[in-house]
Amino acid sequence: MDVKDSNGTTLAEGDSVKLIKDLKVKGSSTTLKRGTVVKNIRLTDDAKEIEGKVDRTVMVLKTQFLQKV
Repeated sequence: MDVKDSNGTTLAEGDSVKLIKDLKVKGSSTTLKRGTVVKNIRLTDDAKEIEGKVDRTVMVLKTQFLQKV
């Protein structure tokens, strides 16, 4: 399974990515700001999603809104 960011760059376990768009968090009033860096990502079973810790909370993020750092 090949996981790619918004620019088509391949992502791997442990990579760091940054958000390219402000994202609202479902079930919360929080918004993740553009430019936020998510370190040490984990790949999921879905090629369009990754897991990462943001503010000590594990979140699933869509790869179409991410750019490899």
